[in-house]
Amino acid sequence: MGSTEDHHGHDYHPQDTIARTFKTTGLTGFVGLFASAVQNTLAKQNLGAWGVVTRSGGTIGIFASMGATYEFVKTSSANLRETQDHWNVALGGLFSGAILGLKARTFPSMLGHGAALAIFMGAFEYTGGSLYGPKRDPHVDEFERREKLRTQWRTPGEQTLAELGEGRGIYGPGYKERRAERIKEAYGIEVPTSAPAAS
Repeated sequence: MGSTEDHHGHDYHPQDTIARTFKTTGLTGFVGLFASAVQNTLAKQNLGAWGVVTRSGGTIGIFASMGATYEFVKTSSANLRETQDHWNVALGGLFSGAILGLKARTFPSMLGHGAALAIFMGAFEYTGGSLYGPKRDPHVDEFERREKLRTQWRTPGEQTLAELGEGRGIYGPGYKERRAERIKEAYGIEVPTSAPAAS
């Protein structure tokens, strides 16, 4: 199966849904095991080591099934639509959130949890999918990108002086001479414009 172009003009390469689902299931199952161990530790009565499975084992199952559902739906949607975007993530979030809502055993709970997770994850992916801002384009040289950002909004010195005036650390050429002239006119005091020679 060859690659096709998505609606952004990028090449889309089909992904192995089953392999990705197994990988995500293992990862989220491990997180569920950790959460179950924490629950077991915080229990008032001593349940022993097997309490992780016997008492709070449902946590492991929920985490694993949520991860499996999310990854399967997201990857399947991407392969069917031949597009990698935030809609796939939102769809995965809808179904995995519904798994979380199954604990309450009511349809509104399933719908509410699914919609909340879909909105949150879809919005997160839409805004860049990272806590550190949007992903960098690997085809753009980082030095050139930073140089462009540095010079993109640079204002000429003459324009800054004209808009803000002198002072507050912004001084044009000949400022000392103009300042000395103003002080002499206003107060009759001679102000040296050059630094005194070191003795």
